[in-house]
Amino acid sequence: MPLLIVGILTALMVVVVVFVAMKWGVYWLQAYSSGAEVRLSSLIAMTLLGIKHSTIVDAKVMGRQAGLRIDADEGGMSTARLMSHVLAGGDVSHVIRAIIAADRAGIQLDYDRAAAIDLAGRDVLSAVQTSILPQVIRCPPDLQNSRATLSAIARNGVELKVSARVTVRTNLNQLIGGATEETIIARVGQGIITAIGLADNHMDVLAKPSQIAKNVLDRGLDASTAFEIVSIDIANIEVGANIGARLQIDQANADTRIAQAHAEGRRAEAVAETQVMRAKVVERRSQYVLSEALIPSAIAEAFRQNAWDAVTEKALQPLKPKVIKPVTKRGFGNEPTYN
Repeated sequence: MPLLIVGILTALMVVVVVFVAMKWGVYWLQAYSSGAEVRLSSLIAMTLLGIKHSTIVDAKVMGRQAGLRIDADEGGMSTARLMSHVLAGGDVSHVIRAIIAADRAGIQLDYDRAAAIDLAGRDVLSAVQTSILPQVIRCPPDLQNSRATLSAIARNGVELKVSARVTVRTNLNQLIGGATEETIIARVGQGIITAIGLADNHMDVLAKPSQIAKNVLDRGLDASTAFEIVSIDIANIEVGANIGARLQIDQANADTRIAQAHAEGRRAEAVAETQVMRAKVVERRSQYVLSEALIPSAIAEAFRQNAWDAVTEKALQPLKPKVIKPVTKRGFGNEPTYN
């Protein structure tokens, strides 16, 4: 009986060992042979947490072969930290590859920063590659069927259509929270338009396009962005329309229309004044005709008034005192006598 129990236990142990060897032995042996520290308990924990074993093991092996710190010390890429990054939704493979690429290029990038960049939604491997090999950005970006250009106007009113190439590399220190390449394109476009707008003549820009690029580059347009501007090159310049002359023509036409409107207003006032004067002439003419109509009655009234005055004079004639001319008598004085 005891031998039977021992045999059963031994068989169970063999089954467990075989199961463990089949389930996790390959990964443990791969890590052990590469010098990576992956414990069997960690492999079992990966199974319980739903983490793919090959992801962690391959990352540890790549780190060990590249000479990176994969120990459990602070700042190292321990198995537990890699598992935590996977559970947080990160891509461990991209993080390890980015750290290896940065280390080979002499760029300082530790695991904590690389993991933070990856969890922030940025492609950390692409960022490191762009930091090593600068990227060229078209400003403005090309459209689907044609090339887009920036439209800028010099002080003499001539339009210039410009396209530029901006060479940038990733600034890993500002990759988290830094503005993207859309901001770089917008700032460079704004700087080019401003620089051309400050030029007195469009011929100056055509003669020295590099001066425009230098003025834009000196503005520090890459501040608070995830990129560092290496160079700005003017790729193409085309002379457009004479916007200044067109604006002057439009202004002259507007002034002409305003003057015509004022003249039309004055003409309307003159026409109205003419009508008023014509109405006054008609009124005066009617008054004249009315006055002419009153002449006969006035004449009759005058005749009647004169006849009345004659009758009145005749009636009052007896009542007036008569003055007798003085008769001079000799021997008397000069006193007048009355009859």
